[in-house]
Amino acid sequence: MHPDLNLSGQTGLIDMPSGEQMADGYLSLDHSQFGPVVRNALRFQITPRLSGTFRYVGLHDYEKHLCQPDCADGKDTYTYYDRNFDISYQILTESRFLPAVTIGVQDFVGTGLFSAEYVAGTKALGPRLKVTGGVGFGRLGSYNAFGQPFGPREKIDFGLGGKISYKQWFQGDAALFGGLEYQITPKWTAKAEYSSDAYAEESARRRMFDRNSPMNYGLEYAPNPAFRFGVYALYGSEIGLSLSATLNPDQRPQGGIGGPAPLPIRPRPADRAAWARDWVAQPDINEAVTRSLAATLKDTGIVIQSVGLTATTAQVRFQNTTYDATAQAIGRLARAMAWVLPASVEHFQIVPVEHGMAGSMVVVNRTDLERFEFAPDGATLLRAQTQIKTPSAPLSGTTINPDPAPRLTWSLLPYVHTRQFDPTNPLQASLGLRLSGQYDLAPGMFLSGAVTDVIVSSINGSADETSVLPHVRSSSVLYDTQANPDVETLTLAYFTGLAPNVFGRITAGYLERGFAGLSTEVLYRPTSKPWALGVEANSVAQRDTDGLLGFGQYSYAVATGHVSGYLDLRGGYHAQVDVGRYLAGDKGATLSLSREFENGWSVGVYATKTDVSAEDFGEGSFDKGITLQIPLAWFFGKPTRDMRTTTIRPIGRDGGARLEVDDRLYSVLRSYDQRKIDAQWGRVWK
Repeated sequence: MHPDLNLSGQTGLIDMPSGEQMADGYLSLDHSQFGPVVRNALRFQITPRLSGTFRYVGLHDYEKHLCQPDCADGKDTYTYYDRNFDISYQILTESRFLPAVTIGVQDFVGTGLFSAEYVAGTKALGPRLKVTGGVGFGRLGSYNAFGQPFGPREKIDFGLGGKISYKQWFQGDAALFGGLEYQITPKWTAKAEYSSDAYAEESARRRMFDRNSPMNYGLEYAPNPAFRFGVYALYGSEIGLSLSATLNPDQRPQGGIGGPAPLPIRPRPADRAAWARDWVAQPDINEAVTRSLAATLKDTGIVIQSVGLTATTAQVRFQNTTYDATAQAIGRLARAMAWVLPASVEHFQIVPVEHGMAGSMVVVNRTDLERFEFAPDGATLLRAQTQIKTPSAPLSGTTINPDPAPRLTWSLLPYVHTRQFDPTNPLQASLGLRLSGQYDLAPGMFLSGAVTDVIVSSINGSADETSVLPHVRSSSVLYDTQANPDVETLTLAYFTGLAPNVFGRITAGYLERGFAGLSTEVLYRPTSKPWALGVEANSVAQRDTDGLLGFGQYSYAVATGHVSGYLDLRGGYHAQVDVGRYLAGDKGATLSLSREFENGWSVGVYATKTDVSAEDFGEGSFDKGITLQIPLAWFFGKPTRDMRTTTIRPIGRDGGARLEVDDRLYSVLRSYDQRKIDAQWGRVWK
């Protein structure tokens, strides 16, 4: 029996947690409702034992009982919204005689309304029956407590929220909870539990529902491992419903990536006399090879930029416009080179180029391609003979492809923009069209921009006038409601290699919806090292909220910049630290942690602390959030490098706000790190 999610989006029974964890790397979305309580949760299995959950809770009719008989200003229908963060760690995995045991902390940074701690154990008693038991504190110790084993639980002043309430952990009343799960059929599961949550605020004080019993019962239906539906009888008075979806970012719904098969390796003649080297002296041989290689790769999305030749070595610089795995593009280019190049060319120097910058150089021996094409575990054998290193200079006589990729690319597509977590309307959205395009002026130099036009929108509201900081983000709702059409970006950017492993970027123009100006960056990124260092400096002015090209509304200008460190922690885990000055003039640092999957998925968290006090920052005390990067190839099963990124920011304030400039160097070059290529090397023959 696989673990299920409870009504809070944690692994558990019905309303209580369990000792289990989901499979490593799994991402879950959960929606549940009973009576006045609505929960939406996002859960991620960070490691095999460690998980994190973000939950957004709505409590309907929150003031109705307390305000009677005079319920003015809509208090009789008021809904209170609260954001929760949970973390849990499995200290013991299930064995033949021992249960799985998890220790968890619930709602540990925020208002504390749902704060709780627990230790839970779960044991399978045969293939169909599981039993769970645990002890809870905080909310989970509020019904039928047996004592305070670790001392009293002091009431905390959460203020504006955002403070970690660690002094409360495992303090105060403790109570037991538990339950059973029985798998009736592979798709149907019955559950029963004893709950230790008294719902003191919702039931006893505010009388939002009647808690008549600690017993809960449920029936769940899972048509497949990805979806689960549940119906429950709760607390002797309520009917509850839940819907959860679970996905594995490391496993594509469509299986593998489709598309045309690669070329086979053309074996060279066995007679070494056919390996003569005099061909290299033929006039215009570089141009002929360049045209032939480009024609062989036509319609593959691999664009040849230049070819340099000697009698034994070929260096090909290329742009990958299609494949989400750099290793796959390298493998297909190597096959094409083996098909086109004269037999004496043994060493292939393959150089991926992005935004005019050579990211790395992959050196493959042609003999190894011929030996390992059909060998068991051929990718591993080939990698052992392949070098990934800093690009060398182009070979003498290198020829530029006279027919490169189209200089103008553009698209007109629908888009959806959302505003989240407004306390009066937590989910607002607009639907429209986005026209975007890029024109390549020269190698590494691009003119690009995007314009949107809203078709329909539910977004409304006014700027937050309570902020004591410059309104660099608290006025964002004005851009959503007043800018139509909206010139989102209009920039001229130049990228270049400054020295071996050193890259530079200059971007000028309308950098984002809120700011325009100049952004500069330098990055030091050794190809074979797990770290990189960068420096960014920006001088920007705030744009008018009408979405056009003016600046007169705010008359606010600021210089910002950061020193950034990047570290690959192995196993797909990645850390980034940015230290510097933010848009509101505050100074501080941002720590970002993420888990990246081979196919491009990334799930991460970040937190920013600056010299702005919690009082001046406002609700939430400091900036924090969750980041998701989703590759479209994962959904559609077809080769594409397109990504969708989103940030779930529970509180959007002015403090800790960073300039949103496109194509920062580390993200542009990330695919060409040695570790990134190694992680995808299994696709080199595909």
